Amino acid sequence: MHIDLENSDFVDFPTDICIIGAGVAGITVARRLLMAGHTVTILESGGFDYEDETAELNVGESIGEPYYELHHARLRWFGGTSAIWGGRVAEFDPIDFEKRDWVPHSGWPINYEEIKPYYDEARALFGLPAVRPRPKDFHNAGVNFPPFDDAEVSIKLWSFDKKVNRFSFGSCADLAEHPRCTILTHATVVALASNEAASAVTSADVRSLSGRQLRVMAQCFVVASGGIENARLLLDSTSTNGIGIGNGHDLVGRFFMEHPHARGGRIVTASSWDLLNAFGRRHKIMGQDVAALIAPGAALQAREATLNTSLTIAPRQPSHHSQFLGVRAYNRIKHDMNPTRAARWFWLMAKRAATYTQSVVDPLRPWLLHKLGRMELALLVRAEQAPNPDSRVTLSEERDSIGMRRVKLDWRLSDLDIHSVDRLVSALGGEMERLGQGRIVAAPWLAERERAWRFDPLVSAHHIAGYHHMGTTRMSDNPRHGVVDRHCRVHGVGNLYIAGSSVFPTSGWANPTFTIAALAMRTADHISQQLQRVQSFLSTDLCSHRCGVQLGQA
Repeated sequence: MHIDLENSDFVDFPTDICIIGAGVAGITVARRLLMAGHTVTILESGGFDYEDETAELNVGESIGEPYYELHHARLRWFGGTSAIWGGRVAEFDPIDFEKRDWVPHSGWPINYEEIKPYYDEARALFGLPAVRPRPKDFHNAGVNFPPFDDAEVSIKLWSFDKKVNRFSFGSCADLAEHPRCTILTHATVVALASNEAASAVTSADVRSLSGRQLRVMAQCFVVASGGIENARLLLDSTSTNGIGIGNGHDLVGRFFMEHPHARGGRIVTASSWDLLNAFGRRHKIMGQDVAALIAPGAALQAREATLNTSLTIAPRQPSHHSQFLGVRAYNRIKHDMNPTRAARWFWLMAKRAATYTQSVVDPLRPWLLHKLGRMELALLVRAEQAPNPDSRVTLSEERDSIGMRRVKLDWRLSDLDIHSVDRLVSALGGEMERLGQGRIVAAPWLAERERAWRFDPLVSAHHIAGYHHMGTTRMSDNPRHGVVDRHCRVHGVGNLYIAGSSVFPTSGWANPTFTIAALAMRTADHISQQLQRVQSFLSTDLCSHRCGVQLGQA
């Protein structure tokens, strides 16, 4: 059932499980809990498409590294930012979950083996077969990678989800029509209320832009509003203790991470055709759209004390050139236009045209432009960012139109982030020379005495970062080191869970969406088990009471 709060007369709304946010995380949790037999209410701040007034709620201040306008960095309607997601699906590596002595604040309380069954199951959520392609499968398809020493430089793979509207309302009829699911749109949660001991959330205070108010009471609450909004809601829920829910150790909002982008250098080689063919485009492997990229081997990471940063070899204009007209037009559609249905359609058509052209013409087109000196074989960096407690989301004193304090983002990068790019570029250069396939000219910014991250608008359509907001409610078994535990339950609050990449302790090499979905399934299973235990206990206790009364009467 769908209810628009703007057209509702509800004042109190009881439910079993309240999910706040209808993005990939919230939708995945909802489906899993419904499948387990529970009753679910989903609260979505927006409607079914872009609305100016709703988008304005995302406005905030950025005071750290240069970043996108915050109201452009996330979308607020059913389906969330998945509406413009690039479809990249990849798992984190085992090392991404491990405690690395050279990476401060690293280490998840769960390991790769614990999440792998959920990775396996989540592939079907994105329309992918169970079998994962491997680098050696490219050889069978006529695509050859350089025989890198895997301990130094390893090949990573992305698969691509072909369905662009997988999490839109139109693709979620199973939720809208489910007898145990209620979806409320234009329903922004402005605060969570807790009991006097702050040990449980009692209700969610909800408002619409027109001023309608609603109080939702539930046995269990799941906050799934994204890496920035999750922290914002906890920090602005101050009625009980004044510092925000889950913030007893001043950790909510800290450790904000992204996947920063940069130009790591260029390759000078006589093998440009082979490299462009291998890394410069997507391939059809085992019926899947797949692309390859390069990351440091585990041995290199340990020896050089680096992060699991990745890069790919891509045809790009040299950094001193003016951007091609076609690229400027694409970026205008992608970034400068409001993401309305029409604008998203234009962007999708442009993207499909570019992908089709690439599949038919490449690597001939970039190879010719490279030979003419108009493109270089650039190293497009998509970096892991080290967890940094000073990189954080806080709240300003300014309030939005429904009364919530606005966000202030202080995004900070560290020398470890730069060092990791430098060592990966150097290792790739060593491998290229060892194999006699060319040499690397590292980007000058990597060798500067006082190094600072250098963004390059010509290296990517998203030249700053990947719009991946991670880490602000990080996971740890120790409440002094994290906001949530291994099951994503907020420490000290028995019925409050967080879903999404805000729980990531580290950012890993891969895009976060696939891990978001896998973790959401795992969290939903835990919630279901806990609720079933409570219900079983209550049922047993009630039965014992009744039996005792009957026996006494007998």
